[in-house]
Amino acid sequence: MTKALVLGGGGVTGIAWHLGLLCGLRRAGVPLGDADTIIGTSAGSVVGTLVAAGVDLEAAVALQEQEVVVPAGRSGPRPGTWMAAMSALLDPSIPAREARARVGAMALAASTVDEPKWLARIAEQLPAREWPAGDLRIVVVDTADGQDTVLDAASGAPLLQAVAASCAVPGLMPPVTIGDRRFMDGGVRLGAGADLAAGADRLVVLAPMAMLTRDRILDEMAASGAAKTLLIEPDPLALEAFGPNFMDPVRRPAAVRAGLRQAGDLADAVRTMWW
Repeated sequence: MTKALVLGGGGVTGIAWHLGLLCGLRRAGVPLGDADTIIGTSAGSVVGTLVAAGVDLEAAVALQEQEVVVPAGRSGPRPGTWMAAMSALLDPSIPAREARARVGAMALAASTVDEPKWLARIAEQLPAREWPAGDLRIVVVDTADGQDTVLDAASGAPLLQAVAASCAVPGLMPPVTIGDRRFMDGGVRLGAGADLAAGADRLVVLAPMAMLTRDRILDEMAASGAAKTLLIEPDPLALEAFGPNFMDPVRRPAAVRAGLRQAGDLADAVRTMWW
């Protein structure tokens, strides 16, 4: 029996919620980090790397629980360009690859922090620069043609660049250079990447933004062929904790606590299907 853990995108609040859930489930005796395959997209690529590297989840949660103070009138970057991109991506009249390519052009043209500074920010969140042992897969999208790509230890892509690219929200962060290509947020693919877990017998998907693409995620899960699957998404209280801006760092403590609470509610269901 093989097990796959899929971690979807969700910004700053999504990272916190992921960590709260995973830590809470571990406390309940259900360590999802023992998955044979971990697939991470955007926020999920950060958390997936942490889990694959065996970081102390209790320490990671404690860090997320620290209150964040921002200057008056500021609450983190506004994801307006990302929402505009979502409008194009969800438009059924535009072929998927064409929509992604349009978003790629938007990402390349946007005024953002420069690439070295963005890499430095991501580096602060990673425990190491080398790919961890085990099957860790990170989802990115090529800005030039909208092709989705899965990066892993065998891909030749540096871990830092892979995670930074997967988290490069169009309009907020710069696309990241890997080889002679520039890649952006894996979330542009939509869904959560569950279809990339083909061959697994057990599949758990954590999707902070499932409210936007739930049907696509369910289709991905069906396409995986897994015998047992479970989709975990934020409940109404968690969505309230996230607030309207998924990039708002002030919301991190509330989001991680929401994940811890949901883990208690879900532990029995996860335990039943994971083993």
